[in-house]
Amino acid sequence: MTSSLFDALKSQVGRKILTGATGLGLIVFIVVHLAGNLTLFGGAEAFNRYTFNLESLGWILYILEGFLALAFILHAAIGISIWRKRRKRKPVGYKNFQSKGGPSHINWSSRSAIFTGIVLLIFLVIHLENFKFGDTQTIIVDGQQMRDLKTLVIDTFQNPWYAFGYTFVMIALGFHLADGFWSAVTSLGMKRRRFSDIFYVVSIIFAILMAIGFLFIPLYIYLTGGHGTLISY
Repeated sequence: MTSSLFDALKSQVGRKILTGATGLGLIVFIVVHLAGNLTLFGGAEAFNRYTFNLESLGWILYILEGFLALAFILHAAIGISIWRKRRKRKPVGYKNFQSKGGPSHINWSSRSAIFTGIVLLIFLVIHLENFKFGDTQTIIVDGQQMRDLKTLVIDTFQNPWYAFGYTFVMIALGFHLADGFWSAVTSLGMKRRRFSDIFYVVSIIFAILMAIGFLFIPLYIYLTGGHGTLISY
């Protein structure tokens, strides 16, 4: 299995497939993660119940996190490798780049994918440090002791640096997804020429919805002080 993975990483076709597969896997994670985050706007302890149930998966969660970490590492490593090779072949940039077999849809989001990707990787480290490994109080809900992550989230986004910094990163996420969704579909060969423009429009709409969904949370908490009716009831 290890040798097959290395062979795939050396092959141009294999790298495209791995990039597309890991990209779609990360997109699924982003959708699920946003859905979980939006439980902040549920009942008083909906978010804490959600995170408690997630952490209660035990070894299953560790396996999922392991696959997710592997997907992140592979996606980042292959993306950086492809970017470096393209830079060597086309040092003047990508303005004249054309994909074979159809419209390339090369735009600012695709040209900046390497930079938005690096921003997201740095953000991921900070995000994990703050929320997954951050210090929290414990509370009792329905007879169960659990971390009070909801309070940690609200307290964190009272800080304007976190609130607006998070918002900036979510805008970068939107740009990355706009190119990423399209690239993943193309890399896995699921795009058909007659549906090319449709897939592209869908990728843009999807990216906008994800970015808005994520950045709404810190801005709402910061602007309402974390005590708006959607969060505190």
